[in-house]
Formats: sequence, C-alpha cells, structure tokens
Amino acid sequence: MRKPLLSAAEAVADVQDGASLLIGGFGVLQGWPHELLFALRDRNVKNLTVICNSPGFGPHSPQILAENHQITKLIASFGGYAYRTTPLSEQIGCGEVEFELVPQGTLVERLRAGGAGIPAFFTPTGVGTVIEEGKEQRVFAGRTYLLETALRADFALLRAHAADTEGNLVYRCSARNFHPPFATAATMTIAEVDDVQASGALDPETIATPGIFVQRLVRRETPLTKEQVLALMRGTGRTVTTTESTRANKRGLSPELMALRAARLLSPGQYVNLGIGLPTLVSDFLPEDVTLHAENGVLGYGALAQAGEEDIDLYNASSQLVTLVPGASFFHSADAFAMARGGHLDTVILGGFQVAENGDLANWKSPTMKAGAVGGAMDLAAGARSVIVVMFHQTTTGEAKLLRTCSYPLTARHCVSWVVTDLALIRIDSEGFVLHELAPGISVDEVQAATAAPLRLAADLKTMEF
Repeated sequence: MRKPLLSAAEAVADVQDGASLLIGGFGVLQGWPHELLFALRDRNVKNLTVICNSPGFGPHSPQILAENHQITKLIASFGGYAYRTTPLSEQIGCGEVEFELVPQGTLVERLRAGGAGIPAFFTPTGVGTVIEEGKEQRVFAGRTYLLETALRADFALLRAHAADTEGNLVYRCSARNFHPPFATAATMTIAEVDDVQASGALDPETIATPGIFVQRLVRRETPLTKEQVLALMRGTGRTVTTTESTRANKRGLSPELMALRAARLLSPGQYVNLGIGLPTLVSDFLPEDVTLHAENGVLGYGALAQAGEEDIDLYNASSQLVTLVPGASFFHSADAFAMARGGHLDTVILGGFQVAENGDLANWKSPTMKAGAVGGAMDLAAGARSVIVVMFHQTTTGEAKLLRTCSYPLTARHCVSWVVTDLALIRIDSEGFVLHELAPGISVDEVQAATAAPLRLAADLKTMEF
C-alpha cells in the first residue's frame, strides 16, 4: 500500500494540543527526527506528552519543544543529566513538567507490548527501588517481579535511513535502537528518512520495520553532517568520561588506570556491557575475545573511532562514536534488553554515586539533580551475572561513596560484586567490603578513612601493578 510522501509541516499538521508523541532516537545528540521536531515547534502545539528514551540536548533534540514550553509530561528513562542542565530538567524541577521515570528496558518493553496488544507483563527491573511504588508484585521461582502496563501514543515520530513507497524502513548501524518498537505503538507513525525508493527497491532481508506500521513518510531536507555532530559533541563535553575526570591529577589512579584495572577483572569469552561515564574507558583495555554489548542495539563494538574515521550512525550507549570488530551485529533496543534482562550478559560495568556494603547500588539520581537519569542501569543490574562499579572513592567534596547503607535512591539491590576506585579494588561478599588491592602510594588507613563502612583485608592484599 503506497504511503504518502509529505513535507514535515504537512506530516504533523493534525497533531493537536494535548497529543501524546513517541519520539524515536537513543543518544543525547544523534538520531532524532529533527525536521518533524522543527515543524512541531513552529506549529506551537501545547500540552504535549512526550515519550522517549532520552530528551537529549542540543538544537536538534526534543529539548527545542521544552524551550518553547510545549511539553507538560515526559515519560522517559532520562529526565536530566548529572553533567549539565537542560530546559526539561529545569521544568521538571520546578513542577512545570510532570516526569514519569521508566527504566530503559521497561520503557521499550511497555511500548512493544502496546504495539502487540499485550496489556501488561512482569519484570524484575526496579524491584526494591522507587519504581516499584504502587505496582503489583508477584513471586515466580523465588524471585520478585513488578507488573508493568503497556504503553501507546497518538503519534510516533521516527528516524530511519531509507524507506520505500510502501513504508518499509531500513536503518544504519546502531541508529536502529528504539525506532522499530516505537513504530508499532502509535495510531499514526511518521518516518523521517534520507531517501525514499520505489516499491521493491529495498532488499526485503534488510527491512527492520514493515510498512504496515508506517502511515506517513517525510524525506529529510537538512541531514546532519559528521562535522555538525562532532561540533555538537565537543560543545557539550561528551568526549571521554565525566566531569569528575578533573581528579586525574590527584593521588591515586587516573580514570584510565581505573578502567584498566576493571578490564583485568574480565575473562576471555565474556559478553560485557559498559555503562555511561568512567566505564566507557574500559573499551580501550579489553582482554582478547571479550564482546561488548550496548543497549542501543550493537553487539561487538570496539574502541572509540579515531579522528577522520567516525560514523555518526555508529555509537555506543553513551553516544560516543565507536568502531566495530569482526562478527558484530545490530538489532533494536528491545532485543538488546532481552539480552540484558534475560541473563545473557556475563558482566556489566557501571558508574556509581554510592555503593553499600550489602551490594546495593545508587547511580541514577543525586541531590543536585532536578530530574533523574536511570537509563538502562536498572535492567542491566537486574539481569547481569556480575556487576562491577567503577567510580571515584569520594565525592568532589570529600564525602564517602562506599557506605553501610545508600542514602541516594537505589538502582538495584544486592547486585555489586566488585568496586574499582581511584584508591582501591574492593570485593563485596555476604559480610561486606573486602579490600583486595591498593592503588600505588595509597595505604590501608587512607582507604579506610575514605570509606564509611568497615573494610576487611583480603589474605592476599597487595598493591596494584600495571
């Protein structure tokens, strides 16, 4: 069935005040259907409910709708970011925008369920956290699960590489991410694409979204260039790690050595996911035959792309432009979280705000954040066989981050196995923290003084060697 090819303005002309919008895309900068967003901004429709993974930031993201005060509710896994303030995080903080925080894997599964006519499902993600509040709980095979309901929207705004006149869509690299599940869960799905080809011109083997899910097509007139994306990344500081990387000159390990020590905890043959921030550096120090997994839909990516070799459609879950290794594959985010939640990942390496002596992790909201940013961490922690946390031992103001009990909102309970900090390598067992290795030049007394819980010393305690 031939689908109409419209301008962006024509495609969103019937979006009315109060509409709900699914906005596809994963990263903070790339992958947005920005011409459709521009058209919505120009129409000045109000009281919108926006459902997305992350509202991102920058002049091509859903933040432009927030700047125009068009959003009244956000349903997402990111409301804000620890390293910057955005219009939406400010509006959430002052109560102008209602924010429903949904873990990333739960979000995509709720939308996949909505598109498949499944009203609800049970998931282990979020048990023991604020996510469980007001939700039914059931125990299956000795484990507690939460009931999550399906989610749909009036409109879905997608970004794809190419379409044919039947509405079939193909994507490039990890830019597939949320778009295929989102396409199924709206009354009206609009796809913004680089190219529209004749019926039959696309290889059926490459089609990820069948045309039955797509009602309108828009050919993009202002594609983002690699130079534009790189300039945006430089302008937002999304380069290597986190704002805490300025601590690299103090005593203890640099961020790179922390990443190297964490990488040495991995074994050949493992499937590994790297979280946002410091863990991304681990990709530069991987043992042979370790395969990296990212929530936006890539298995088998490698180190950061060198200057001149970047592909703006090939990025990891931190929106960093990366390389591929032989044997890599792409898929949508629902499959990515099936791998994570389903126990197929051997190890997940996450950043942390706090870790408790019983293995509880808090890494999605600190007191300085007006809106939380849980991302995929809850799903990853719920499904991984082992969780390693890489973080600085103390906050920038000298407060301990290894505690008897977390005071920040929890990401997951009893999930952390190892902690790598700038001061030490610490294991967590049933009795608490066990100090295994010291950073060069750091004493046991220094580590204990920086830790707000007792440390037991491993029988083979030693200084790290690099």
